[in-house]
Amino acid sequence: MDFVDKKLKRAEILNLRKKYGNYVKLTVDVENAWVIVGGELHADGERLLLERGSNQNDIWGGGISLPERKIDSMAVLNIRPRLGNDNLEILEPTVRKKFHDIIDKYFKE
Repeated sequence: MDFVDKKLKRAEILNLRKKYGNYVKLTVDVENAWVIVGGELHADGERLLLERGSNQNDIWGGGISLPERKIDSMAVLNIRPRLGNDNLEILEPTVRKKFHDIIDKYFKE
């Protein structure tokens, strides 16, 4: 897994693609704008973000198809009835927008 907290250069994205394939799982702290790329489960990324000091309520999962730059915000990690999210998809529009904006910014190249 790789920690990302800034816009990636094209070469860095290509290295991630070589390492993880065309589609990569992403676990995102939407408040600190931290991203964990890769991992077998989003929970693996969540653990790393918690170790860095993230608040669990700010961590959400999804992925990106690198060739198409298509972002999704679906993960088992996102099922959080206590936060009003009883779905794989991030339902709260504000949280979903933050999630997408961070990924779009970091993977823009």
